Amino acid sequence: MKIALIGATGFVGSALLNELLQRGHQVTVLARNPAKLPPREGLTVVAADAQDAAQVARAAAGHDAVVSAYNPGWTVPDIHDQFLKGTRAIIDGTKQAGVRRFLMVGGAGSLFVAPGVQLVDTPQFPAEWKQGALAAREALNWIRTENTLDWTFLSPPILLQPGERTGQYRLGDESPLMNGEQPGSISVADLAVAIVDELETPRHVQKRFTVAN
Repeated sequence: MKIALIGATGFVGSALLNELLQRGHQVTVLARNPAKLPPREGLTVVAADAQDAAQVARAAAGHDAVVSAYNPGWTVPDIHDQFLKGTRAIIDGTKQAGVRRFLMVGGAGSLFVAPGVQLVDTPQFPAEWKQGALAAREALNWIRTENTLDWTFLSPPILLQPGERTGQYRLGDESPLMNGEQPGSISVADLAVAIVDELETPRHVQKRFTVAN
């Protein structure tokens, strides 16, 4: 497949880029600073600002899918507004490019831990992640109204960490997966496996899903 990838220099995006290339997909990365990405077989890097829908549209045209692992950075003071601005531009740019398949990596904060209660609204939710998580939840609410895109929204498990690629994971939907009484976890490499599996064999079109080992 020809995949347009946004956020390829980030924690999730870099693992996703590796997985896509290892499986032989052609990947076009949209990057503000293309010099951050060394040349690799199957990789094309295009200078583009993810917060500009027209630039996203130009770079994404002719691709089979757009994958967004966009995050302006957890240390950005206005991460909430920046995240939403970028997400809106990416969605609009994808539609302008005529690409129907869109997969977005969001956060775990919008998963339901009890009826009507999302993780981000619990007292235990870490303050340093809250604004980004609230923005990701708002983005999920936006994307649920989309009927022109074959969208998928992936919420990672509560614990997402470095680690080896096992190729194994469990699937969930609106609630976090658990390991007994403990929160579920996954390595970022296995999260990338789940994303590329969904691209190759869609099982969650116009749905949100989550994963854990």
